[in-house]
Amino acid sequence: MEEVVFQANKRDVIGKQVKNLRQEGFLPGILYGRNIDPIPISLDYREISKTLPYITSSQLLVVDIEGEKHYVLVKEKQLHPVKATLLHVDFLAVSMSEKLRADVSIELIGESPAVKELSGVLVSGQETMEVECLPKDLPERISVDISVLKEIGDSLYVKDIAIPSGIEVLADPDEMVVTVTYQAAEVEEEVVEEVEEEPEIIEKGKKEEEEEATEEESSG
Repeated sequence: MEEVVFQANKRDVIGKQVKNLRQEGFLPGILYGRNIDPIPISLDYREISKTLPYITSSQLLVVDIEGEKHYVLVKEKQLHPVKATLLHVDFLAVSMSEKLRADVSIELIGESPAVKELSGVLVSGQETMEVECLPKDLPERISVDISVLKEIGDSLYVKDIAIPSGIEVLADPDEMVVTVTYQAAEVEEEVVEEVEEEPEIIEKGKKEEEEEATEEESSG
């Protein structure tokens, strides 16, 4: 697959002053990682908005900061709550020689005979799968072929999924990925928000930028 490269420049403008950057057609962002100091950056909004919304959380990218390339994952995309336009992006720099853990999206492919012919209902048990591997082996998504689900009650579990070599699955092998039932089961999910500690410069700058974005929303 063709390598996705985003061109970026270092920025001195942080906090509430990023409003001017957005008005000039730039998207503020931050790049950070375990072995580098946080780097505030700006990117061309028009160019990045064509690609970034379709990038998965496990897709390896390159951010070129004034000629210096960094392999990264998209850690967070902040969107306008009404217009759904991009307001800010966080990139996590990774080392190509060190394994990392990531949640990879599960994509259901094919057609289940139990659904098509027996009026079964497809129920997904999970949308992502946690894996560990080198960045070069990290898949954008994991495809699960549901054409093997031929009878009501047929299921696929983590242990049934074909995983490319070089990737270790950290999920429970007996965890259900997808099943076919007579009727959709009602599942209540508890959403737990993870709060990760990041360098103070990131939190301070982002807080001010989010406040600025909120002010723009209320005035716009």
